[in-house]
Amino acid sequence: MKPILNHLFENKTFSREQSKDILILIAQGNYNNSQMAAFMTAYCMRSITVNELEGFRDAMLELCMQTDLGTNDLIDLCGTGGDGKDTFNISTLASFVVAGAGYKVAKHGNYGVSSGCGSSNVMEHLGYKFTNDGDKLRENIEYANICFLHAPLFHPAMKTVAPIRKELSVKTFFNKLGPLVNPAKPKNQLVGVFNLELARIYAYLYQKSDIKYTILNALDGYDEISLTCDFKTFSADGEKINSIENLGFSKLDPREIMGGSSISESADIFMKVLNGTATTAQNNVVLANAALAIKTIHPEKNFADCFYEAEASLISKRALKSFKTLVGN
Repeated sequence: MKPILNHLFENKTFSREQSKDILILIAQGNYNNSQMAAFMTAYCMRSITVNELEGFRDAMLELCMQTDLGTNDLIDLCGTGGDGKDTFNISTLASFVVAGAGYKVAKHGNYGVSSGCGSSNVMEHLGYKFTNDGDKLRENIEYANICFLHAPLFHPAMKTVAPIRKELSVKTFFNKLGPLVNPAKPKNQLVGVFNLELARIYAYLYQKSDIKYTILNALDGYDEISLTCDFKTFSADGEKINSIENLGFSKLDPREIMGGSSISESADIFMKVLNGTATTAQNNVVLANAALAIKTIHPEKNFADCFYEAEASLISKRALKSFKTLVGN
């Protein structure tokens, strides 16, 4: 690890192949915790390159547990996290709304690192039992239109670095990898990122794939549509600034979309949204993200029609039914 760290400390970069090899060695436990912490910290202090992110992604996908869900006609709604905004679990809720609208969702998630309540925290608190059993996951997709892929069960590299990430409690390059390494390899992805530099790196990677994608970043730093400001999207149609006013929304105060101060409080907000007792602000931010996911699958549809689909899923309680079917299955 010493030559690798010296290379980083001299502000040099790695090739795609070098990056892949390094992450494989990390996953195999070739380095001690101090060395791995130093490696991750270096990437907290400088930007990751396209080649490095691509190489790390290649390693994660090569090492991951292969997952056959019977189809790749799926969508994942996954953010990088690390935006420091402490919102409630918007993308996870939007995933159930999309599932309730009749689309197949392979939600990739993990415990919160830089936030108090990640998607895995809230799902576990609400009674979901994590699994990597293929038959069970295919059953989830068939009956609930959604399965939940808890990242550590599919990525051995996560097991090696999880304690270090938890101790550091800040976003690392592993946050940047999360949306890129869904083991189900869905052909549709809505990806939220915490800054425009990373959004453009993602756009470059996705342009080289056959995935239908939308990458989004709110202009004040959220990794999702926050409705606190306008947001930027990157897709096959190019780069675009989206005005929330033009989409029919009033600007929200950031306090209106804050998560709870504990996992229990976050779970309470989660169930209020699904049960129809949440605030208008909470509902709208979930529906806006669900609508953009639907539009990712059907780019020919306009945003308003996609929003109505999402709204119908929530109001009719089909989103709630998807959740209950998944958790109770």
